[in-house]
Amino acid sequence: MIKAFLLIIEPVPTWDRIVAAQRKWGSILLGHVVPVLLLVSFVEGYGLVHWGKPRGEVPHNQKFSITQAAIFEAAQFILSVAIVFLGAKLLKALGETFHGRHTFGQTFTLAAYSLTPLFVLRMLDAFSAISPWLTWGVGIVLSSTVLYSGLPRVMQPDPPHAFGLYLISVVLLLIISGLGCFLTTWYLQGKFPALDQLARRLSGP
Repeated sequence: MIKAFLLIIEPVPTWDRIVAAQRKWGSILLGHVVPVLLLVSFVEGYGLVHWGKPRGEVPHNQKFSITQAAIFEAAQFILSVAIVFLGAKLLKALGETFHGRHTFGQTFTLAAYSLTPLFVLRMLDAFSAISPWLTWGVGIVLSSTVLYSGLPRVMQPDPPHAFGLYLISVVLLLIISGLGCFLTTWYLQGKFPALDQLARRLSGP
């Protein structure tokens, strides 16, 4: 969590330390991504239970049961991890189109740390009045800023290709993370009744 703020406040020295550490992607997943997402899920889930969220096609504030919140946050957790992996794969494929040779570990490092501000901002979704689209919008801007400092240090593209690679990388991360926000918004609008029915069955009578 501290590293998330350091990447925003002091991106260059923080990225230099990340690159120098040369951590394996599995270590980054378990030591950075998973703890951040667990904390975010706990804070957001607390808000859903205690303050609720506007739900339905005609939004009205509704509190979640503990089971509903747990299922929703588990789905968010899995979706967020999938976004990191998909982002890493796309960055690797994109780098190859710019004649770069990058390992999955390099692009996973870039995706995992660059997306951290986006995930951390999601804690504000704990408040019922805040739209997921607002936290996503602010988060993706911060993540794009972090990516700007990290991409040349992690992927080390040729200077003539660096800015083009950055722009396309931002677009790809924007699309996949925006799709995740879209699915979240759809659920809050009641578009996944099967998930709600599952939560009600698990909650018991």
